[in-house]
Amino acid sequence: MPRSTLAEWIGRIGVALQPLADRLSELLRQRPTVHADGTPVQQLDPGKGKTKRAYLWAYRSNSLDEGPPIVVFDYQPSRAGSHAQAFLQGWRGHLMVDDYVGYKALFAGAGGVTELACLVHIRRKFFELHAANGSPVAAEVLQRIELL
Repeated sequence: MPRSTLAEWIGRIGVALQPLADRLSELLRQRPTVHADGTPVQQLDPGKGKTKRAYLWAYRSNSLDEGPPIVVFDYQPSRAGSHAQAFLQGWRGHLMVDDYVGYKALFAGAGGVTELACLVHIRRKFFELHAANGSPVAAEVLQRIELL
C-alpha cells in the first residue's frame, strides 16, 4: 500500500476526530486541577530527509477529581511556554507541573492559576544532595517524603 494512501487516511481520521479532541479539551478545562508536561518527539522535516524536534504537550485531569480521567495531547513545533498559555487560556485552577520556566507566566499576576509543585522533582534534588555528600538534612527530607 503506498505511503501516500496511508498518510491520507491518517489525515482524514485526524480531521474526523478533531471535534472529539476539542470537546475533551473543553471538558478538561472545566476541571479544578490539571497536570501538564511537555515531551520531545521527533518529527520528519519534509524535503530534508531528516527529523527535527517537536513537542507533545500532555494535559491530564487529576485522579482525585470526580468524573472519568481525561488526557489531551497538544502537538506543537516548539517548547515555548506560549503553547501552554494558549491551551489553558481563560482556565483557572491548580496546575501541577515541573519547574519548567515556560509555565511561569501562567502563575504571574492575578490570573487565577495556582502552581502545584511536582513532588518527584522536589525529591530528586534532595536525593542528589544526599547521594553527593550524605547530608543528614537531605536524608530527613527523603524520609518525610517517603511517609507522604
